[in-house]
Amino acid sequence: MSVFVNRNEKAKDIFRDLIEKTYFSGSGARNVDKTDQLKLLLQPPIELEYDKTKRIIDLPAPGDIKVDAIDLRVAIERRRSVRAYSEEPLTLEELSWLLWATQGVKEVTDRPATMRTVPSSGARHPLETYLLVDLVEGLRPGLYRFLAIEHKLVELNLEKGLSEKITEACYGQQFVKTSAATFIWTLVPYRAIWRYGAGACRDLLIDAGHVCQNLYLAAEAIGSGVCGVTGFRDEGINSILGIDGKEQLVIYIATVGKKK
Repeated sequence: MSVFVNRNEKAKDIFRDLIEKTYFSGSGARNVDKTDQLKLLLQPPIELEYDKTKRIIDLPAPGDIKVDAIDLRVAIERRRSVRAYSEEPLTLEELSWLLWATQGVKEVTDRPATMRTVPSSGARHPLETYLLVDLVEGLRPGLYRFLAIEHKLVELNLEKGLSEKITEACYGQQFVKTSAATFIWTLVPYRAIWRYGAGACRDLLIDAGHVCQNLYLAAEAIGSGVCGVTGFRDEGINSILGIDGKEQLVIYIATVGKKK
């Protein structure tokens, strides 16, 4: 019993520490040091670079995507976590819709910044989207990354057994392997820290929630279900994606597939 008590106290301490270091002071500003933006340091890129030698896949343009109209109240009331999927594949248009709904870029401003289909504090949008594709028409199974500004996919890794590796890194949760696609969101923390310093730590977590909720609701329009996944081995998933777990790290995962 004492082991669990100690763990719970440690968790409470971590949470209190986060809140205390990012709380709003009486002046209305967060309790943080002068940010890199105020120091006039160079703004980090609004999207990570990618290997131009990799295959690029064009997605149906956002303006051309057609999905069934669904009442917002109906979508909200139907929303639940779905872990059992049919063997019907997603179409490329449906995948394009889900990507647009979760990280679609509506405008790139002169700042520069991106205005997207989800909110983000200060329009920092610190997330990048990776996809484990298992059952999508027109795409080979494998790992891809969404290029939000161009609304395209870049092919990263098509090795066999990748789905099993990611499922294992998600503590063997089999619905990861049986979904049509698995969204893997990574954080690029400095994109927000540059502007907000330590105060960005709350925003980074909140932004991930915004994105996944949009996926849940958007999936209802295409007869699909979603399950958010927070149970995964960080080192395992980061390693599969080829990221360092510091400057870029996995924060949230969600499976999606056609409902049975």
